[in-house]
Amino acid sequence: MSWTTRPLLGFDTETTGVDVHNDRIVTAALVRRVPGESTEVRTWLIDPGVPIPAEAAAIHGISTEHAVEHGEAPGPALEEIASLIAADLALGVPVVAFNAAFDLSLLDAELTRHALPTLGERLGREVTPVIDPLVLDRSLDRYRKGKRKLGDLCAHYGVFDGGNLHTADVDVLATLDVLEAMTRTFPEIVDQDLDALHRHQITAHRAWAENFNSWRQQQGYVGAGASTAWPS
Repeated sequence: MSWTTRPLLGFDTETTGVDVHNDRIVTAALVRRVPGESTEVRTWLIDPGVPIPAEAAAIHGISTEHAVEHGEAPGPALEEIASLIAADLALGVPVVAFNAAFDLSLLDAELTRHALPTLGERLGREVTPVIDPLVLDRSLDRYRKGKRKLGDLCAHYGVFDGGNLHTADVDVLATLDVLEAMTRTFPEIVDQDLDALHRHQITAHRAWAENFNSWRQQQGYVGAGASTAWPS
């Protein structure tokens, strides 16, 4: 039986910024979908304990004042999120996340910050299986021109996002729908087992990151570039 007929756990965060080591989670969503049967959505609004920059608030719509007034304390919220993810991973349910390396790395950094076990520590092994439609799209349609943000993939694969992207639950639902559309476009991934699919993404992301960093160097850019590690 293909993984496409079994449960999937979608995950997304909206944050104070893009630094996985220092920025904080403001909202998070988990969507547990059993294809053809049910979709359960859970969301969290967190008071990150630091000011939310105006440029971040402009993207996801959550101001510092709103988070302080309505948000949960980070520790209990992060514990709940991580416990739910680890429980499904332990059952072999894949976590589906767009640009998974960002969200999973940031979650682990937040867990460490609050003296909570990371996902790997909870599992006692590497964090797997993970499915990242961004990594898959880059590897399966390597030469397609244009951007590959979530909105771009929604348009390319004919997925209606159902609302404003950059809201965690909307982004997760769109990501799951993009993945479903990709299985129709690239049926070769349907029959892969999850371990093989996970390993394929590790290799594909590393190849993309090395090519991207080489291009950056040729263009004279400075800085760390893209990490070759995936999913976190």
